[in-house]
Amino acid sequence: MKFILTLDTNEYSCYNFYGDRMNKIYICIDLKTFFASVECVERRLDPFKTDLVVADPSRGDGAICLAISPKMKQRGIKNRCRMWEIPKNIHPIIAKPRMKKYMEYSIYINSIYLDYINKDDWFAYSIDECFIDATPYLNYYNKTPKEFAKMLIDAVYKKTGITAAAGIGTNMYLAKIALDITAKHSKDNIGYLDEELYKEQLWHHTPLTDFWQIGRGIENRLYNLHLKDMCDIANCEESILYKEFGINAEFLIDHSKGIEPCTIKDVKSYKPKSNSISNSHILDKDYSYSDARNILIEMVDNLVLDLVNRNKFATSICVIIGYTKDKIPPTKFTFKLEQATSSFTIILNKILQEFDFRINEYVPIRRIGISFGNLKDKLIEQLDLFSTHEITEKDLRIEMAMNEIKNKYGKNSILRGLSFTDNATQIKRNKLLGGHNAE
Repeated sequence: MKFILTLDTNEYSCYNFYGDRMNKIYICIDLKTFFASVECVERRLDPFKTDLVVADPSRGDGAICLAISPKMKQRGIKNRCRMWEIPKNIHPIIAKPRMKKYMEYSIYINSIYLDYINKDDWFAYSIDECFIDATPYLNYYNKTPKEFAKMLIDAVYKKTGITAAAGIGTNMYLAKIALDITAKHSKDNIGYLDEELYKEQLWHHTPLTDFWQIGRGIENRLYNLHLKDMCDIANCEESILYKEFGINAEFLIDHSKGIEPCTIKDVKSYKPKSNSISNSHILDKDYSYSDARNILIEMVDNLVLDLVNRNKFATSICVIIGYTKDKIPPTKFTFKLEQATSSFTIILNKILQEFDFRINEYVPIRRIGISFGNLKDKLIEQLDLFSTHEITEKDLRIEMAMNEIKNKYGKNSILRGLSFTDNATQIKRNKLLGGHNAE
C-alpha cells in the first residue's frame, strides 16, 4: 500500500507517547546489530540465541568485528571489538562481511517503511538507521506515536526476521537520543522524549559521549570547562561556549536544552558550500617506503578518476601518512595547487614531490589518507611555463576513457601496471565495498 498524503497541518493534530496533543513527532529507527542479524537470518538462526561475529578472519586476530550478535552483547562483549578480545571460552560463528547483501536488506527494509509513509517524510541516516516525520500519519492510522513505531518495526520483523528499535521525539535530536539512550533500556525497544522528559531523565546522564555528535575530543574540551553533563552545558554562560567551540557552540547549547529546529525537509535540501573527496587505506601489514609509494599512486589514480566522473577539479591536497605501531607521529602535508585540475600527471607529481621530501623512509608505513579539497565545477586554467594545454587535455581524455571502460566492464577491467606488483592492493580493494568484502 503506497500513497501520498496531502494534509493541511492546521487541520490535524497528533498525540504523544501518553496520548497528549502534540505538534510534531519524529521517529528514529535502528536495525539492531544489523550486519550480524542479517548473517543469522541468512543461516536461519536466532540472533538472540547465537554467538556470531561479522569479521574477516584473513586479517588475523587484530581484525575488527563489524558487528556482533545480541547474544554476544548480553555476554558483555563490546561491539566493534577486535577478534583477540573475544573470551577464549566463546567460539562464535565467524561471518565474512557481505556488504552487497547488507545493502540489499537495507533497501528492502526501507521499502517496507515506504509502504506506510511518503518518501518526503523519510530520511536514510545510514545503512541501518533512518528518520521518519510521523506527524501526518498518526491520525491517518489512528495510532499513538508508540503504536505507529511498533507497527513499523513489527512489519520489518515479520518480513525479514530482523529486530529494530525506535526512538520517538518531538524533534529529530530527541528522537535520536531516545533511540540511543532510552530505547535500549525498554523491553519493547521503544523510547520517547520531549523537552521536559529530556531534562528530567537525561540532564545529568553521563558520559557525554552517549549523546549524538559528542565525541571524546568534544567531551574532553567540555570537561576542561568543568562541564560534566547536559545540565552544566545548558546553564553555562554562552560566551564561554562560543569562545571554545565557535559557531558549533550553537548546536551544543540547543541540544543541551533538547532543542533542534532542523527538519527532514531541511536535511534533504541542504547543500554544502565546499566539498571534497577522500580515500584512506589502513594497510594489513607493514609496508616499506617504496611499496607504500606505489599504494599512494594507486589511491591518487582512484581519486582522479572520481574527480573526472563528477566533472570536478581539485584546488588543494591533503595527505596523511601513519607509521607502524605509532612509533613516530603521522606525517601530514597540505598544499594548494597552482591551478584547479583533474590531471593525474599534475596532481601525482605534486604529491610525490612532497612525499619524497617529507616521509621518513626508514620507518614502515601502515596508514595512508588522501583528500582533494575545495572542488570546483569549472576548470579555470592559468598555464605555467612547464605545462601545456595539450598535456592537460590528453590526461583528461585518458581519464574519461578509463572511466568509461571501468563503468562498463568493472573496476579491474583496466589498471595501471604497478597494480600488478607483489604488494599492490588495488585489485583486491576494487572487490571491496566500504572497505569490506562485497559478496
